[in-house]
Amino acid sequence: MKCFVGLDVSSTKLDVCIMLSDTSTPFSASLPNDLAGASEIKKTVIDLNEKHSFKRIVIGMEATSLYSFHPAMFFNEDSQLKQLGVEVVVEQPNKIKKYREAFEENKNDFLDAFYIADYFRIERFSPAFLKEEKYMALQHLTRTRLQMVEQLIHTKQHFIENLYYKCNTLSSEIKKEELNTSVFSSTILSLMTEDLSLDEIASIPLDQLADFLQSRGRGRFKDPTKLAKAIQAAIRGSYRLSKLQQESVDVILGLLVREIRNLEKIIKDIDKAIEDMVETIPEYQCLTSIPGVGKVYAAGIIAEIGQIERFNDHPQVAKYAGLNWKESQSGNSKSQNTSLVRRGNRYLRYYLVEAANSVRRYDEEYKAYYQKKCQEVPKNKHKRALVLTARKFVRLVDVLLRNRQLYTPPRRLMEDTY
Repeated sequence: MKCFVGLDVSSTKLDVCIMLSDTSTPFSASLPNDLAGASEIKKTVIDLNEKHSFKRIVIGMEATSLYSFHPAMFFNEDSQLKQLGVEVVVEQPNKIKKYREAFEENKNDFLDAFYIADYFRIERFSPAFLKEEKYMALQHLTRTRLQMVEQLIHTKQHFIENLYYKCNTLSSEIKKEELNTSVFSSTILSLMTEDLSLDEIASIPLDQLADFLQSRGRGRFKDPTKLAKAIQAAIRGSYRLSKLQQESVDVILGLLVREIRNLEKIIKDIDKAIEDMVETIPEYQCLTSIPGVGKVYAAGIIAEIGQIERFNDHPQVAKYAGLNWKESQSGNSKSQNTSLVRRGNRYLRYYLVEAANSVRRYDEEYKAYYQKKCQEVPKNKHKRALVLTARKFVRLVDVLLRNRQLYTPPRRLMEDTY
């Protein structure tokens, strides 16, 4: 006899259905999603096991982000359940949804728990190992960092839009002069959001403005005079707003600059926390040994993969990240135009693609592979080649993590360097 526990998890409830391999359901209930509710489920499983001596016990639930986190970790870490060999599986919601859709019945929480249990009863799922605590802790940091970066990008875009109202040719003038700076340098941010009006900046003698910029930039500008000339040219060539509109734009720009600086500080603090944590994880040294893979990409990949033993091979890792393609085949014909699947772990996919984009700039093998893939198609060259390079990169990540080894370039490339 086998036991399959189906949990339909929400923010407040644990709807549970315990199904045995003969399809009988000795227990079903709606319990609170808290320690008391989970403990009651645990006690029921132990009591049933004393009666039936189960050959296999599976506790399964859908991945519902933070709602399923606590129940999954509770059942996975419990010492009594470990002695019984209980398997805790967090399954992709779309798989259970497809199974559920095969039955034309009403939808409610009790039925959902029933079909989750029934899905696991047919034992078509892949055994899953929950990530260890250190990877989960690192994941909190890396995911928050990515969210802060996305928020920073959005804020900078909003800043650019409002800066265009105030001085619409500033970005183009800086770009035209090929200056090694941007409108987001602290000096230009201060210049555009402090008390001086555009007309006052334009009236400052060029050499004085250049000295002011170099002083604010702590001597980092290679050609402050050229920058000062570009700023004054932008001011002279830009439209002027009415006094009322100018005041509103200045308020918005000031607030956005404060948010940009605050987000940048938060990201630096998270980077420090990530660096302190990954020093204790041996896989970190494996990935950072790859040219082009820094601490951020390495930490993100490790946090999302967890222990590599959760996956049988690199195709499983790629599928988990969503770096796989739908196969379209009928009879003797097979489509050559296949699309990337639209599911998987978006965080892992992001870090793998970004890391691969960095590696192909440093590693000759990946650079040649990327260029080859670019030449294969007339459209979407970069995106396609980058995703394919990321898929190749998954193999390397899998080998290094699985063998706990540092990266060594192929022998041919090593010989070419001597």
